Amino acid sequence: MTGGARVAVVGGGLAGVAAALRCAEAGLAVTLLESRARLGGVAGSFTRGELAVDTGQHVFLRCCTAYRDFVARIGAADLIMIQERLDIPVLAPGAAPARLRRTGLPAPLHLGGALLRYRHLPVADRFRLVRAALALGAVDRGDPATDARSFGDWLAAHGQGRRAVDALWDLVGIATLNARAGDASLALAATVFQLGLLTDAAAGDIGWATAPLGAIHDDAARRALAAAGVEVRRSARARALVRDGTRPGGRWRVPVGTADGEEELVTDRIVCAVPPGPAERLLPAGALPLPGGWADRLGSTPIVNVHVVYDRRVLGPGTGNGIDAGFAAGVDTPVQWVFDRTGQSGAASVYGPRAQYLAVSLSAADDLVGLPAAALRERFLPALEALLPAAREAVVLDSFVTREPHATFRGAPGQAALRPGPRTVLPGLYMAGAWTDTGWPATMEGAVRSGEAAAEALLADAAAVPAEVAA
Repeated sequence: MTGGARVAVVGGGLAGVAAALRCAEAGLAVTLLESRARLGGVAGSFTRGELAVDTGQHVFLRCCTAYRDFVARIGAADLIMIQERLDIPVLAPGAAPARLRRTGLPAPLHLGGALLRYRHLPVADRFRLVRAALALGAVDRGDPATDARSFGDWLAAHGQGRRAVDALWDLVGIATLNARAGDASLALAATVFQLGLLTDAAAGDIGWATAPLGAIHDDAARRALAAAGVEVRRSARARALVRDGTRPGGRWRVPVGTADGEEELVTDRIVCAVPPGPAERLLPAGALPLPGGWADRLGSTPIVNVHVVYDRRVLGPGTGNGIDAGFAAGVDTPVQWVFDRTGQSGAASVYGPRAQYLAVSLSAADDLVGLPAAALRERFLPALEALLPAAREAVVLDSFVTREPHATFRGAPGQAALRPGPRTVLPGLYMAGAWTDTGWPATMEGAVRSGEAAAEALLADAAAVPAEVAA
């Protein structure tokens, strides 16, 4: 049905890998171009000496079915885990931990008890919070007017004051939207809360990788791509996407820069799966029905991670803070979320069996991304000690900072109009990426969904082309 068409996928993040796998499984000849030496995009890993470091802490929810299926397809299902039941320890300086833990009741009742017992909010605010949560479940996230409104404005209109936003709504939203409530589209926020917390009781259970992300999104992905027959070319940067009207069927030329010089790839169809800025530079003029400068208008938001290695355990069982999980969220503190990365990173073999490696994940980090590492350490090491009493007696063996200046698109009100679908104006050219119109915020789930959507559109169009034209 596809006439043996050749496909070039430009970009080896989750969107590009998902698209390449789907096209190859349908019998197309696929070449995947990735400018970096590894696959995985912003959800990858690197080594710092012998320590395996993720580019950022990435989690997913049980409702992220496309991502979970993707991990299974590349043979890495044994490298992720999901909580049996949503349970988030929430820490504040000088206060006993609170827990946002669901019960076995159906949604939305499954979180009612946890919200009514949430010690970081006054009692009156807890009741108002429950009413607002129920109202959020009825928001039409597909209405353009919903996207045009900020989540913060909607919360204020539903009785949610500054304290409720800081202690609950932003605690969840900032990690999933990479934006604070006042800066986020109501449509994106409604997507997160409706799909993750308000529709299915188990949907919001948190999952994470038990190995470095590179073991999943690079190593396992490359094995799966090779098995599917995909030619993977790393350290290969596409210079442009050129429509070649002189060739039968209207093929495409892709000038490619490699370590050996310049080459050219000729292909029938292209999936462009790179971030917005590179996409606008690569695409031919008029490929998308968007105004010039659309990538800058869509914008980006940074994420910063502060990594700290202690000489002993300071988070989790046996540390005296009542937390039995390997992560926690924070309120009344600059620490948004903190994760135990000891097992995934190989820290025990580097620093000794008693050491613990924590990563502080800081989303919507516009005010932090430009600060020197020393300034970040001065701010966050005392903040960790204020949250984790065991850290006050521990010795810091190592600390460093990682930054993703353009981690995600900016999920501001009105940005949906700048997120294209999988098809472009030009035949044979398709778009993928978490920033495209997936209906989701910029997440691993959205990235995989976009790659699948681009591949499905490509395959449907290829099937409609007579074999003698495609040949």
